[in-house]
Amino acid sequence: MNILRTIVEPSLELALADIGVEADFWKKALGVSREKDQGDLSLPCFAFAKQLGRNPADIAKDLSQTISGEFDVSANGGYLNFKARSNWLAENVMDIETSPGNRNVLIEHTSANPNGPFHVGRARNAILGDTLVRLNRLFGNDVRAEYYVDDMGKQVGVLAWALQNLTKQEVDAILDDEDSINPKWSGKKDHETVRWYQAAQSLRSKDGADDIEQAISKLVHASEHGDNSVLDIFENAYKPVLDGMLETLSRLGIEFDTFTKESKFVVDGSVSSLMEKLSNLEIHEVAENGAHYLDLGQRGLKGKTEFFYRRGDGSSLYATRDIAYHMWKWTQCDDLVNILGEDHKLQAKQVGMTLTELGQKVPEVMFYAFIKLPEGKMSTRKGNVVFMDDLLEEAKAHAAAVVRELRGDLSDDEIDTISEAVGVSAVRFNIVKVSPDKGFTFRWEDALSFEGESAPFVMYSHTRACSIARKVGRDSIPTSLGEVVPAMHELLRSMASYPDKLHTAVSENKPHIFALYMLELATAYNSFYRDCHVIVDGEIDEFNYAVSEKARELLCKGMEGVGIIPLESM
Repeated sequence: MNILRTIVEPSLELALADIGVEADFWKKALGVSREKDQGDLSLPCFAFAKQLGRNPADIAKDLSQTISGEFDVSANGGYLNFKARSNWLAENVMDIETSPGNRNVLIEHTSANPNGPFHVGRARNAILGDTLVRLNRLFGNDVRAEYYVDDMGKQVGVLAWALQNLTKQEVDAILDDEDSINPKWSGKKDHETVRWYQAAQSLRSKDGADDIEQAISKLVHASEHGDNSVLDIFENAYKPVLDGMLETLSRLGIEFDTFTKESKFVVDGSVSSLMEKLSNLEIHEVAENGAHYLDLGQRGLKGKTEFFYRRGDGSSLYATRDIAYHMWKWTQCDDLVNILGEDHKLQAKQVGMTLTELGQKVPEVMFYAFIKLPEGKMSTRKGNVVFMDDLLEEAKAHAAAVVRELRGDLSDDEIDTISEAVGVSAVRFNIVKVSPDKGFTFRWEDALSFEGESAPFVMYSHTRACSIARKVGRDSIPTSLGEVVPAMHELLRSMASYPDKLHTAVSENKPHIFALYMLELATAYNSFYRDCHVIVDGEIDEFNYAVSEKARELLCKGMEGVGIIPLESM
């Protein structure tokens, strides 16, 4: 709770100086208490023991008796604990600063191969990336959300070949209509086109597919040499699919500021220039087949130490183009963040080490673990996926059933609006609240849960605050402090932590920290709503109303930060 730190540190600094503690190394050790009942801030005194020749517990006890201020101080073993007083919190939380950032940040996320509809596995990248974009904006940073379009890879080549060489009848025959299109998505190009991709993959897996492989390889090879005619064929193949994917993402509230094609760096000469620079590096090597690589083992890389960047025929690899892309991205921002699956760790390490060799900065990376189905890993190639469009429809239908049961007085249009917002929010939050480095198995019952640690729980807390505001019908009026009961104190404590949780989530690229905080804030508000009535016998308790309005503001901003749609009623 940094808001408390501003008054604790000066008193603590004087007290430590009095007992002979030199320097200010202790400021880094002063942090949020692990246990709420012990206080808001805690300082371990073990580091002072050697310098002072005293027991840490005795040091903490003595300090607790000499430090004073608008806070309570206690000692517990070797720890010195500080707790904000209710009245001080009430006076200071109302003006809490929520937007201190000033960095220019580029966040590249999603960048999924445009070969079929979004499935739940792909969506984790998109939802985590968009949430990080939102939180950075909430923090006050100038943020650009970037989509890197794979417009020349093998998967686009497979799709382009299929669209050129297979009729709809042939595709249906190859797939034997095992996975026919949901009539709901008839006409949505990503759903229609994925069948061509799956059919081509089926043909490639069979004996005697050498001619197909050669044709696809020829297309990909030409694209890697910047052949504009082939690149146009590729774009005509993937663009309708990408548009369909973006339509799905838009329904999730995910938008992008810029789209950058992989081919850009081949066509504009960046890749050729880069390969020349790489060939002049000290760790440059040439393989027997004429391919060029960097021996990153000389720089300490373990395992796969050869980083190939040029084929024997002179064409570039994806990794080469990725480095050129990164060098360009660094001209666009102060801070660069990539959202990548855990299977990209080696590649990201190789790219980072190569950038260092070139005198470039290394981007930050948020790695995430994959979502699985109960029966195993999702794969567009195999067709064993849960499409995001289907999930969102299921979520909306489930929400509509709940809303209709609870609010039979609402019109069909009102139910439709609420259920869409609740369904989308529930799906997003189910993914955001889990730490990125933790994988989990996707289950319908979890994604669509409206109980406990869910988006609807947070949304309902916000609508409660909105309901109070509607009943009062005006802004809150500055007033003197009233009685601070335990439920209000806990809400004030939670609100005071808002900027701290936001800062941690942004600085550590961990959106789940703020998502879990929103659950905490909603829980605290519900207790406040129960115990601290704003309207009593027709009279407005101005103090309680002011606190409720501040909570409503923070709930609304925080919900937008994690992608929960803040409805005013539900």
